[in-house]
Amino acid sequence: MRDYQKYATILAVFTAVLYLALVVAAFGLISLATNTDVITQPDAGPLVGPGMTGTAVLLVFILLLVLGVNTPPERQRIAVGFAVGTGLAAVAAFVVAGAVLYAVGEGQSINMLTFASSMLLGPYAAATGILAFIVVLVYSWILAARVGENGRPLWPWERRGE
Repeated sequence: MRDYQKYATILAVFTAVLYLALVVAAFGLISLATNTDVITQPDAGPLVGPGMTGTAVLLVFILLLVLGVNTPPERQRIAVGFAVGTGLAAVAAFVVAGAVLYAVGEGQSINMLTFASSMLLGPYAAATGILAFIVVLVYSWILAARVGENGRPLWPWERRGE
């Protein structure tokens, strides 16, 4: 693994953890402001919400790795289109994972569509997508800003010849 790939991988891990923290905080603030629950169906079970969020975070992490590791440093750019696609994919993963987990726990696939539509129209899926867009955009910006650097960052006393 090359240095830029190591850098992109470590940055992707930290970015995914940041994304998880932002999603949890956004869900809490939205729930507090609107006086609603993230999952309104009482028969959903305790693992549907964490499963939905975990699926979205895992998808964003994988897409961050794809963007960072497969693109050489001289070709890194701020990837607005990739960020938009990741945001839409995160919303889709969030809703589909919730619908599947709800159907598995409930045992009826008919209610799966009503659950998916209620989640898709709610503010929580939108927050998931918007935060994924922002996080991927910042990640690509950080990678693009590193173009031309070689090696690790150096302290002022480590730089020779300046």
